[in-house]
Amino acid sequence: MKLEIGRIDWARLFLAVIICQLAGAIGSIFTLSSIGTWYAALNKPSFVPPNWVFGPAWITLYALMGVSLYLVWQKGLEKKGVKTALLAFGAQLVLNTLWSIIFFGLRLPSVAFLEIVLLWIAIGATIFLFRRVSGTAALLLIPYFLWTSFASVLNFFVWMLNL
Repeated sequence: MKLEIGRIDWARLFLAVIICQLAGAIGSIFTLSSIGTWYAALNKPSFVPPNWVFGPAWITLYALMGVSLYLVWQKGLEKKGVKTALLAFGAQLVLNTLWSIIFFGLRLPSVAFLEIVLLWIAIGATIFLFRRVSGTAALLLIPYFLWTSFASVLNFFVWMLNL
């Protein structure tokens, strides 16, 4: 795989990163209102990271997602596979935001677990489709896939520990 370096469309890159960060900001509205109250009172597994880890982790992941989005988008909508890959990316981004609404906003860990499984599948499909357009873009989504895998396990244990 070759590293994709060329002319950078800074406006498009900025927009791609902002789109992803905005998805995170929307989710954080629901998250922040529950962290000190409902979430603090839940039984959690021993391997849950401290709360302060989640903010920097997600900001970094959303930035990587934005760069990944940019790398595919900049290939041009006329190139084979780009539109499908971007639709998949949009779907997983919506699912990402919905998870925060379901888990923290609606306070439904069971439903959130089912939703995060769908998100995990959608991220995998996005990586597969991005790989066909840009190997680098696909690789940039691997940390997100791994973090979501970990978050899925956490979600499951929070659900089970609070039945």
